[in-house]
Amino acid sequence: MKLRNLTIVLLSFLAISLQAQTYNEYELSFDNAVHHEANIKIKFSNLENKVLEVHMSRSSPGRYAVHEFAKNVYSVKATDSKGRSLPVTRETPYQWNVAGHDGVVNFEYTLYANRAGGTYSGIDESHAHLNMPATLAWAKGLDHRPVKVKFNLRKDRNWKVATQLKDLGNDTYFAPNTYYLLDSPTEIADFFMRERTVDGQKVRMALHKEGTSDKDVDDYFEELMGVVMQQKAVYGELPNFDFGEYTFLNCYMPNASGDGMEHRNSTYVVSGLPIERPLGSTSMSTISHEFFHSWNIERIRPKSLEPFDYKEANMSGELWFGEGFTQYYTALIQARSGSITTERYIAGLGGSVGYVMTAPGRNYHSPIEMSYQAPFNDAATSIDPTNMSNIFISYYTYGSVLGLALDMSLRTMDNGKNLDDYMKHVWQIHGKPEIPYAVRDLQARLAEYTNEAFANDFFTKYIFDSQMPDYASLFNKMGLTFTNNGAGMASMGGMLRRQRAGWQLTGNATVGSPLYKAGIESEDVILSLAGTALTDDANINQIIAAHKPGDTIEIKYRKIWGEEKTTKLTLEEAQAWSTAVDTNADAKAKARREAWLKKR
Repeated sequence: MKLRNLTIVLLSFLAISLQAQTYNEYELSFDNAVHHEANIKIKFSNLENKVLEVHMSRSSPGRYAVHEFAKNVYSVKATDSKGRSLPVTRETPYQWNVAGHDGVVNFEYTLYANRAGGTYSGIDESHAHLNMPATLAWAKGLDHRPVKVKFNLRKDRNWKVATQLKDLGNDTYFAPNTYYLLDSPTEIADFFMRERTVDGQKVRMALHKEGTSDKDVDDYFEELMGVVMQQKAVYGELPNFDFGEYTFLNCYMPNASGDGMEHRNSTYVVSGLPIERPLGSTSMSTISHEFFHSWNIERIRPKSLEPFDYKEANMSGELWFGEGFTQYYTALIQARSGSITTERYIAGLGGSVGYVMTAPGRNYHSPIEMSYQAPFNDAATSIDPTNMSNIFISYYTYGSVLGLALDMSLRTMDNGKNLDDYMKHVWQIHGKPEIPYAVRDLQARLAEYTNEAFANDFFTKYIFDSQMPDYASLFNKMGLTFTNNGAGMASMGGMLRRQRAGWQLTGNATVGSPLYKAGIESEDVILSLAGTALTDDANINQIIAAHKPGDTIEIKYRKIWGEEKTTKLTLEEAQAWSTAVDTNADAKAKARREAWLKKR
């Protein structure tokens, strides 16, 4: 189902008597949580006289790669309305067929879940951490039906439920359809709950962490709400959350897998935090990132992800904007809210810009094409080596520095333009009415906000092509310095580490680097540099420090098949870019900087 129609559907379902509907009914029990198992029962009723196809998802909202969740499903069985056993056949690795039913199929299985993160599920006696595509099977052709989910809670563990699903009472929850169900992660635990009403809607935080105090949780919630309010200021309003609620699901347990994942009316923010470590500002940057998605990606949504396909990888060319611009705002919002200092925020900009500016990947892909690589990089699994370090730049980082460049470019026009108001314009045209966009729509919105020449220039150079903005000039106009701290220092263009075979590169040779030009690769064992045998890190650093950029040194190495070679390597200038406040900035630059970073 398309997300833009979801609010209408929700209201329609809630207006109709619950008893008048045919529901897909789920029941989850956790008696064997100590061994990471759940028992899951699903009742599919009022069925046509044909084979029922039951599936496990292969994709999860917010992730773009395929994940084979069916591998953790076993002890599958099915019965009809009278409890008679039905034949179950395995059509594919992620599909079961049930034949011979009487209009009702009671489908039951055991789920193993031991990775509490943003994509998978984790069950133990401390909690049931449920990402629904990794947890719940569903039936083809019945995904339009409303859903009820009953959680049989562990009373001995004082478990409670936090979710974006609608609470019907008696530990039973409602989803208008399977699409919404699978987009509704759920934390079941003895958690802390905090909430605040903002413009008539509830912002809730369910925080699961052992060994913390109510005061620490209160302080944490205040910091979180500071982020929420600064993001609201960017767009001028909160989204219209379904059921009038947004829920932060914060799971900070030692055996959790650090992650963050956005959903329509909630987010899972997860950290493997040791019990003894204070709560502090744990994962606040992730909270900032994921909540910004409430607007950008959940409602300002690319057509390429509409609707999300739970059976296949999901490819989008707009992730430089959906993920990357969100990443740009992640730390900026923290600086505006006081969650981090402005000095810390500014200091973090240079490294990202320097990385993208010098990365060889820009010779292979534009930001749009980088976005297409998500199914191969976004928590994707493979066992064969790749050359991603040379051909791929994360659309998070690439998009964030483009968002920075656009914001600075708008602000240095000195006519009141800024990225906040451009995002607000996109929100009004696409996000609020939930009209999905394509890349050309973003270009058109920028032309409306500025002018056609500026929009065409920006998109032609930096989005459809992989040119770089003049960051040095832009930073200067914003009252910042942009400095290469490696100026005058020599570099081989790669790091060596002692491994089992000897001294080797820590990764693939970087295209265009001195090591690459010398014909060195990651499997080669480096024996000596400039005639000196390698002994330790200090020894290597000393050898390189004795030279300057442009010097040619001898490098001796051994191929994996035993052949020893000697060649020449010409050193380059080291790249270590940083940003800082320019204490000599003029008044106009200082004013731009202050307007950019100030609290709204």
